[in-house]
Order: sequence, then structure tokens, then C-alpha cells
Amino acid sequence: MKQAAPPKTNAARLLDGMGISYELRSYVVDAEDLTAISVATEVGLPPEQVFKTLLTETPSGDHLFAVVPGDAELDLKKLAQTAGVKKAELASLKNVEPLTGYIRGGVTVMGAKKPFPAFADETIELFDVVSVSAGLRGLQIVLAPGDYLRATEATIADLTKAPTKEAR
Repeated sequence: MKQAAPPKTNAARLLDGMGISYELRSYVVDAEDLTAISVATEVGLPPEQVFKTLLTETPSGDHLFAVVPGDAELDLKKLAQTAGVKKAELASLKNVEPLTGYIRGGVTVMGAKKPFPAFADETIELFDVVSVSAGLRGLQIVLAPGDYLRATEATIADLTKAPTKEAR
């Protein structure tokens, strides 16, 4: 029996409209573990190639997307410095869906409800392909980093914290 094709999301439609090639990868969602590391295992890529998208907020109420490797932690000070704002903090979970149109575990810059500025960690350029959420839990988009950067107009910067001694 032929497996059904994954659903087309707003992110996939955006890429189609730009003529960007990509692969959709479905995976089984564990509602208890929505980490990018878990997703990486499910889609068969190393965690550093599976990028998570985080919504942040500035003191003035502006929002920014930060896109960082699944095995890394966002450095909010570096993001604020790169974005030219005093401070950035993670947006409240209750505000993520109303602002982006996506639920936790399915947030992506592409096709978001509002086009907030996006910032991607510089390590994104180290890989032939990267994986990001397709806008639904259980569905990832695998594409070339340059194509992702073109589609999102993301600014590249060092956005992650150095690993702690315990994490090495």
C-alpha cells in the first residue's frame, strides 16, 4: 500500500512559490518530548543539523525569530546585540500561536502569520542540508541552508551559548 503524501503546509507552499526544492519528512510526535534532539533522531539527522525556531520579544514589544541548532541553547544577549535591541527574551508560550500561527513544536519562520525579522545561527552554513519545522508537529522540511536563508531573509550571526563543561 502506498503511503499518503505529507500535507502541504504554508511553509512548503512558500518554497514551492519560490521554486526552492526541499524534502518533507514526517515523524512520530512524542507529545512528552518536543525537543529538537528527539526530532533529529526521528528524521535521521544529527541534532546540529535540525534547527529549532524560537520566538523572542524585545522590551518595546517587537518580536524576532531565532533559529538555532537543536543541540544548542540560544544566547539571548547575542541575539539582542545582533538585532540592535537592548534585550530579548523568549516570548510567552501563550503568545506563540496567536503571533505566528504555529504551535510549539511546529514553529517556523516560513509562512508565519507575521513576518518578524529572523536571525539564524552561523552554523547553519556548515551543512549540505538542514531540517526545520514545516509548520506542523510531525513534519520537517529538509533543504539547502542557502535556500532556507533566501526564503526567510534571515540574518546570520553567532547566536548560541558556549557549551558548559558538563555538556562537553
